[in-house]
Parts: sequence; C-alpha cells; structure tokens
Amino acid sequence: MAEKRSIADSSLWKNIFSGRSVKAGSTEDLLSRVPAFSILSPRELKEVATIVHRREYRSGEPVFYQGDPGLGMYIIQEGEVSITIAGKDGQQREIVTLSEGDFFGELALLDESPRSANAICKADSQLIGFFRPDLFELIEKKASLGIKIVLKLSEIVAMRLRNTDKELSHLRSQLEQAESGKGSASNV
Repeated sequence: MAEKRSIADSSLWKNIFSGRSVKAGSTEDLLSRVPAFSILSPRELKEVATIVHRREYRSGEPVFYQGDPGLGMYIIQEGEVSITIAGKDGQQREIVTLSEGDFFGELALLDESPRSANAICKADSQLIGFFRPDLFELIEKKASLGIKIVLKLSEIVAMRLRNTDKELSHLRSQLEQAESGKGSASNV
C-alpha cells in the first residue's frame, strides 16, 4: 500500500506556507523576542527587519553617553553592554549588564530627551538599532504597524513606571519607619 502524503507535504504548498514562520537566528527572530515587536506578525517583523540598522562595537566602546541626544533603541544580537550612571562622586556605577536578546534606549523612540545613562560595550558586540526617524517613517507608510509598536512601547513604559512607583512607595515607607524610630529613640 502506498504511503499517504498530506497536501502540506507538497512542495507547492510548502512554499506557500513557509513564509508564515520566522527563521531561527534571523533578525526577525531576534525582533520577535523584544517586547516592543513581540505582537507583530512574521510579515510585519520582516518589514521592520528591512529598516533596522546593524552596528558593530568593540569592547570598551560606547554606544552612547549619559546626556547624549536620544535617537532610538538598541537590541543586542551578540555581546554584552553595561548600562552605567555617574554617581555624585563622579564614579560610574553599573546598573545592569545586558546580553543577547536584551534591549535598551527604547524611551528615545517616544521622546527626544537626553540619555539618562551610559551604554558601554563590555565585549565585542553586534547591535541592531531602531531609530525614531525609522519609526516615524513607518507610521507614515504603514500606520497600523507603527501604531502597534508605539502602543506596545507605551505599555512597556507604563509597566516600568508602575514598578518604579511601587519601589518608591516601599522606600518612602522604610524611610518613614526609620525616621519614626529615631524620634522615639531620642525621646527615651
């Protein structure tokens, strides 16, 4: 008895349906793992992948400095990037080390405020840049796609703001407890 082949096994049908997935290791695959792009279809990811900018940096090389104009976001394809801020004493304090698949600088897509931190490569790195002019061009040409990205970015910023509010409330509570403890100790 001959083996039964499904329609999907036909090379004609495979070609038609093969465009519906994202190839592992591709720029589209990397983009799909970044929250700002995670809601996009494979076709939309492919469209964004055509306008991103690939950059290579050496270990120790800055991506940007605190105070620089914010131009866009970066996604780490390969390597490590240290995010630092200058302390009151002038010393750099590392906030976080980011690696493959991580992203940073996304606020620059929403406004043109200066960078709030330094981004310095800790290892030779390959980054993908998605910049504000690219987003605006996308909004002009494909409004629904651009708006999806902006809405997702807004969700990310809102979530971070809520987390920051929680942390500040917790710190305020700890400070008030510490201050009330000092007051009662001095009354003894």
